[in-house]
Amino acid sequence: MKKFLESLLDLIYRKKCYFCGKSKNSLKMCPECFEELCFSDINANRVIDGVNVYVCGMYEKNLQKLIRGLKYHKQRELAFYLAKFMYEYFKKLGIEGKYQVVPVPLHKNRIKKRKYNHMELVAEEFCRLSGFTPNFELIKRIKDTRPQYKLSRKERMKNLEQAFEADKTKSLSIPVLLIDDICTTGSTFEEMIKELKKEGIADIICLASSNP
Repeated sequence: MKKFLESLLDLIYRKKCYFCGKSKNSLKMCPECFEELCFSDINANRVIDGVNVYVCGMYEKNLQKLIRGLKYHKQRELAFYLAKFMYEYFKKLGIEGKYQVVPVPLHKNRIKKRKYNHMELVAEEFCRLSGFTPNFELIKRIKDTRPQYKLSRKERMKNLEQAFEADKTKSLSIPVLLIDDICTTGSTFEEMIKELKKEGIADIICLASSNP
């Protein structure tokens, strides 16, 4: 009877895959759906002021749903799967050494509205997988910028002008790995790189999960 009740409870409370709806693995993202995520080429997507920017995949299908679920629909458990995808790509780059992982920060007003910074969650999971150290204090967003997705590159750069402030005293004195979810024009990374270099921090790599 006890085993029957345990089996029944397990059946009732099994997690369904957010992507295919199946519950056989009791995971938020089943292995089959994770395997459908496609990596980009193992090359820098662009170079900004001497800093390589890598993009892990394209913003479509399961990767698009993964990012949107985590970012807009409070599916915090998905942070692990996005971090895993990004870390699997990062390993393919063959880059050695330790990094302080710095997610793109949100302004305090955006945090108040959304309740969390999804990229901080991803950074924490990425660091558990890689053994790197998260650093949420190195750079702050001090300007409450408009959403970027409807803006031209020129408008994005104007929107992000003086949006970030770096504090060199918060640096861990190791290379910086900046991470973000989507890299469209690279303007967010560009502004952060500019601010970090102004503080004498120049050993930087950028990693975005997708490219639209």
